[in-house]
Amino acid sequence: MSLFGFVKDIGKSLFGQDAQAAENIQKHIEDNNPGVKDLGVEFDDGIVTLCAECESATALQKMILMAGNVKGVEDVRVDKISITPPAAAAAEAVEVAVAPEEVAQVLEEANVEYYIIQKGDSLSKIAKQYYGNAMEYPRLFEENREVIEDPDLIYPGQKIRIPLDKA
Repeated sequence: MSLFGFVKDIGKSLFGQDAQAAENIQKHIEDNNPGVKDLGVEFDDGIVTLCAECESATALQKMILMAGNVKGVEDVRVDKISITPPAAAAAEAVEVAVAPEEVAQVLEEANVEYYIIQKGDSLSKIAKQYYGNAMEYPRLFEENREVIEDPDLIYPGQKIRIPLDKA
């Protein structure tokens, strides 16, 4: 499974027919906006293609995970992505266009690891593995709130992000 690959037959059920997929995935991302604007979504036979302006690599990561953790999606591709920090966060906010082939590199530079939930996992077990302390599970929940609605309801095959920097 690649970085953008997902398990097609698990995840949040947002659509019954492929005709509804792009619209429903777009609404799902916009309703839980992780710092994304001018979002465009296409869906074709289990493949989601996203284009957007993101305020950070984290927003891009969350957008991809939100689209990928939807039942019926097996791959997420990006096209016409730009990262533009909000003016308040950067004295000189500069839009940086990211070519589709460079997205994986941008995501890797964000000091995050991706983890696929396994049978028997809990957020506290994952926190113990990555942070050495099971009580750090709220951090994992907060960092993945867009794809985990309840910290006690995670499921095998779900992909989450694990920030590796200090909290």
